[in-house]
Amino acid sequence: MAETSNTLVIDFKVSPKLKAFLKVNNYSAYFIICDSNTLKYCLSELVLNCPVLKNAEIIELEPGEENKELSVVNHIWQTLTEFGADKKSLILNLGGGVVSDLGGFAASTFKRGVDFINIPTTLLSIADASVGGKTGINFAGIKNHIGTITQPKAVFINTAFLKTLPYGHLVNGFAEIVKMALIKDKTFFNQICGLKIDSSFNDLNIIKRSISLKSVIVKKDPNEKGLRKILNFGHTVGHAIESLFLKKPQPLLHGEAVAIGMAVECYLSLLFKRITKMEFEKIIACLKLNFDLSKIEQKDLDTFYTYFKQDKKHKNDVYQLALLKGIGNCSFDVKVTQAQLEKAIAYYNSAIANAS
Repeated sequence: MAETSNTLVIDFKVSPKLKAFLKVNNYSAYFIICDSNTLKYCLSELVLNCPVLKNAEIIELEPGEENKELSVVNHIWQTLTEFGADKKSLILNLGGGVVSDLGGFAASTFKRGVDFINIPTTLLSIADASVGGKTGINFAGIKNHIGTITQPKAVFINTAFLKTLPYGHLVNGFAEIVKMALIKDKTFFNQICGLKIDSSFNDLNIIKRSISLKSVIVKKDPNEKGLRKILNFGHTVGHAIESLFLKKPQPLLHGEAVAIGMAVECYLSLLFKRITKMEFEKIIACLKLNFDLSKIEQKDLDTFYTYFKQDKKHKNDVYQLALLKGIGNCSFDVKVTQAQLEKAIAYYNSAIANAS
């Protein structure tokens, strides 16, 4: 298996390279997985530019993290089976992180694995989910509890699709860009830390830099044995936050939860004297500029810790987090005690989170 996807193309439009890729590989059948939003706003442009896809079978999903469940994967498997998908079929994941996670997982397990490509349509999936090969579903209320690491055959990024997004989903994806800068590139962080995202955001240079930083890490450690664990910065706490809010009337988007996770984990980095107070304050100011940092209510703490302890990176009741070592540098498997985490959550609620 290749360490990373064979092709990564970033453009302002549906790339001619996608059409060439489909022609060269001569797949027996095409299945396009999309949600109701990408079906409406993105599918026609894709098919118009790639006529070979005009007879593709469309598998439509409902949007939203709450649909990243085994029952939806079962629907995908059933459709693939009913329409005669074989080992030479290609699955095209046209959508955000939920579509690429679900579609990648379904493809990686159907007939022990069929080829798939990602065509991300949200800033989150462009910056994060489409690159790296992580697939998965939520299970028993736990974020990404079941999944595989399987590289797509290619990733074709069309930033024109960003024009279809509401403002909240642009900010959602920006969280992953901030994370990449914090863990790997101080100069890049200084470039973006004062940037207030608006509905017209479509900066190809920022997007390319973020993806490039992630791709280098994934190539060095595709199966997350070491270095790739730094990509989990903000996510160990963030995934527990996301799982917690999934049960609430207003769930948080992934990036919103990760922003909270980064704030809490930045405080742990400060507590361990891994960053300075000045660096800490600069990071928090960056997060507050774009994100509504919700409180973790006292009544929800027990549930939060239940989800937090389910994290795949913890071993024998010892918490292992990726924490900053200065802006632009990060270490993995940093041991954190329950008392230290509780102190960080208390500080976050009292000094960082919004009062409302």
